[in-house]
Amino acid sequence: MADIKAVTDGDFANVVLKSDVPVLVDFWATWCPPCRMIAPIVEQIHIELGDRVKVVKMDTDENPSTAMSFGIASIPTVMIFKDGELAERTVGYRPDMKGDLKAKLEALI
Repeated sequence: MADIKAVTDGDFANVVLKSDVPVLVDFWATWCPPCRMIAPIVEQIHIELGDRVKVVKMDTDENPSTAMSFGIASIPTVMIFKDGELAERTVGYRPDMKGDLKAKLEALI
């Protein structure tokens, strides 16, 4: 994994909701094969957009409170937040998701 920060239930509000740039959050778990399929996509977005956005990962098994508060029933779920508000939610893996996610983030920058 690139230098993507892992967030927890305890620091989610400070890292994600109080961020001054858009934040992509990858909700995942170690046992989830589709989560491993999107990991390289999330890393590429992190590298390509750099400091203009934050990219973080949250293990839903270790941090169930945040996942439950956002109604996450399936993983992988990727959410984009801007100004503390949920701007986008993508559930599952799709071959075209990198372009979609990157375009949505760029529109929020």
